[in-house]
Amino acid sequence: MSNIVVFGSQWGDEGKGKIVDMLAQEVAAIVRFQGGNNAGHTLVVAGEKCVLHLIPSGILHPGKVCLIGNGVVLDPEVFLREVDSLAKKGVDVSPERLMISKKTHIILSYHRALDVAREGKLSGGAKIGTTGRGIGPCYEDKMHRCGIRAADLADPELLRDKIARAIEEKNVLFKNLYGAEEMDPEAVYQELLPIAERIRPYLADVSTAIQKAVDGGGTVLFEGAQGTQLDIDHGTYPFVTSSTTVSGNAASGSGCSPRMLERIIAIVKAYTTRVGGGPFPSELFDATGDYLQEKGGEFGATTGRKRRCGWLDMVVLRESVRLNGPTELAVTKLDVLSGLKELKICVAYEYKGQQVDYPPQEQNGMAFVTPVYETMPGWDEDITNVTSFAALPENARKYLVRMEELSGVPIGLVSVGPDRKQTFTRR
Repeated sequence: MSNIVVFGSQWGDEGKGKIVDMLAQEVAAIVRFQGGNNAGHTLVVAGEKCVLHLIPSGILHPGKVCLIGNGVVLDPEVFLREVDSLAKKGVDVSPERLMISKKTHIILSYHRALDVAREGKLSGGAKIGTTGRGIGPCYEDKMHRCGIRAADLADPELLRDKIARAIEEKNVLFKNLYGAEEMDPEAVYQELLPIAERIRPYLADVSTAIQKAVDGGGTVLFEGAQGTQLDIDHGTYPFVTSSTTVSGNAASGSGCSPRMLERIIAIVKAYTTRVGGGPFPSELFDATGDYLQEKGGEFGATTGRKRRCGWLDMVVLRESVRLNGPTELAVTKLDVLSGLKELKICVAYEYKGQQVDYPPQEQNGMAFVTPVYETMPGWDEDITNVTSFAALPENARKYLVRMEELSGVPIGLVSVGPDRKQTFTRR
C-alpha cells in the first residue's frame, strides 16, 4: 500500500485527526511532521472524545508505531501530560512505540513568555491570534541556530549552556521592550532536569525508524497540523503559523525522501472555518454563520476559541490543490450542512476590478477581495447514519460532485459525523 500524507487544505480544523485515526488501521507507522501543541486533533471513538496536541492520532491503535518528527516543536510538559493521560486510559505509550526525533526542537518557558508578551503588545487588527504556546519563538531559535533540540536533554552541561545563551538575549527584550520580568537561566535549567529525565527514553532516530518501516514492507502515514492557508510561506501572511504546513514538508519534517510521498489526501471541511485574526473572504456574520458554528461545534480544540464560519471557498481549495498536489479529497462535516435550504460556494474572487481564480499574492490581499458565489439547493435529511455515497440525498451528492468539478480532484472519503465509524469511501 502507498505511503500517505494527510494535510489540511483550508485554515486548519478540518478534521485531520479523525481521518488519520481511521487510516492508521492500515499502516505500520504514523509520523507528525510539523507544528506543535498549537494544533489539536479531536478523535471520537465509541462515543468517547480524545484530544491530542502532540502525539500522533494513530496512538489509539494498538501496535502502531507513532513518531514525532524533526519538523515539530515539542513542549515536553505537554507531551508528558498527554502520555500520562493516555496511560490512564490503558493506551500503550511506551518508548518502543512512541518516539521523538533527536532533532526535534524543544519549547521552554521563555518561549511561551515571549509569545504572550509579543501578542500582548499588539493591538486591534494587528494581533495575529497566536495561541501563546511558544511555537513561533521556538521556531525562531531554530532558525537563529540557538535552539534546544531533543537530543540536548541527554547532555546536561550542553543543555545548561544553551539555555543560558538563549535567555541572555531574551532578557533584554523582556526588560527593555516588553516591560516583563527577566528569567533566571539556572531556574529554567533546574526545572527542566526532571522533565528531561522522563523524555530521554523516547528519543530516537526517527528518520531511520521510517526507513525500517518501509523496508519491512510497511506503510507510513504522515500527519500534518494546521492548514495550507496558515503556511508560513503560502498562507495569509502575517496571519499564519510558524511552520510549513504543505504536503511537501512531510519529507523534510520527518527525515525521508519525497519519493516516499505517494497518496496525498487533502482534508476539506464541507464549509470553511478560521480561528484567530486575518482575512476570511467567505465569512458569514448572519444567522447561517451562527447555525454552522453551533451545529458544527466550532470551538478550537487547543484554545476553546469560537471559530469563524463561512461558505466553502473553492479559491482557497484550488490554491491548496496547486501547492499540495492531492491525489484525493476527504470531505468532513458534511452533516453540518443538513437543514440549510440553499448552499453557496465561493468559486472566484473579484480583486482590483478583475475576477481571479487564485488568492492574491500580495500581503493581506485577501482582505480586499469580494467573493463570487454559486448557489446550490440544500437538503433537510439527517445523514449522520449514511454509509455510502449512493445513500446520500440527491442535493448532497450534487454538492460533492460540484466540489470535485471545481477542484479537479476526486473525493475519496466522506465524513458525516464525529465518530470513527461515520466515514465512508466515495469510490
